[in-house]
Amino acid sequence: MNRYEALLALNTRGKEETIKDTIERLENVLKAEGAAIEQVQRLEKRELAYETDHLKSAYFVNFVFEAAPTAIDKLRSKLKLDNDILLQNYLKLPNKKASAPAAA
Repeated sequence: MNRYEALLALNTRGKEETIKDTIERLENVLKAEGAAIEQVQRLEKRELAYETDHLKSAYFVNFVFEAAPTAIDKLRSKLKLDNDILLQNYLKLPNKKASAPAAA
């Protein structure tokens, strides 16, 4: 199992009130692929660097999770078909170091 970070830009045009439901749905998609979610960061709505699909802004959410390396390709393919997701980016993170027991 590796640690990953997934940054997703969500299409919020006309759907601002359903962001919470969309994020919960995305959490369930990650869990269905065997991901153990550590953290969900809601980064709010931000301006895009360039206009895409006639949108100037998107709602960004960041997931930190552990999953098998094969899960990333499956997630990328599955989320590519989701109309609520404009952009997706995955980054492999270093594994957490086991905390050393305190010396007595």
